[in-house]
Amino acid sequence: MHGKVVGAYMKNRIRTREFSINDYDAAVELWKRVEGLEIAEGDDKASVARFLTRNPGLSRVATNGSAIIGVSLCGHDGRRGHIYHLAVHPRYQGVGLGKRLVQECFSGLRDAGIQRAIILVANDNARGREFWKRCDWEELSGALAMGKDVVAASPPMTNE
Repeated sequence: MHGKVVGAYMKNRIRTREFSINDYDAAVELWKRVEGLEIAEGDDKASVARFLTRNPGLSRVATNGSAIIGVSLCGHDGRRGHIYHLAVHPRYQGVGLGKRLVQECFSGLRDAGIQRAIILVANDNARGREFWKRCDWEELSGALAMGKDVVAASPPMTNE
């Protein structure tokens, strides 16, 4: 499936809908197939279920029949939107499906009153970085992504 054949095929067969926790296992399999996407802490089923509950209607899947061929996790903290783990099955890449999922995420974020979204792209994910640039995302100069495991952090000291 290449070029116009996929484009015509997409219009007739590809559907998008809200991501349900029932889609989790298929989403993980897709994430494993997509170059540049890392499954890490917080990507287990219970954590994704909490994320979906806190951000109803924002995350999306694309299907071809019963097969999940695209996924995007989307949420917000009340100020900024966040898109995580955008993935499109390699056979369907390059025909606009990733962009379609992002547009649907943005529609939900706009409805929630969110004005700006942020993504994290791995340094070694050149293909992902090019996708986001083609979609008019900008690198944030002067910003550095940082993180710390909450579970491993020392508990606060008490005054006793």
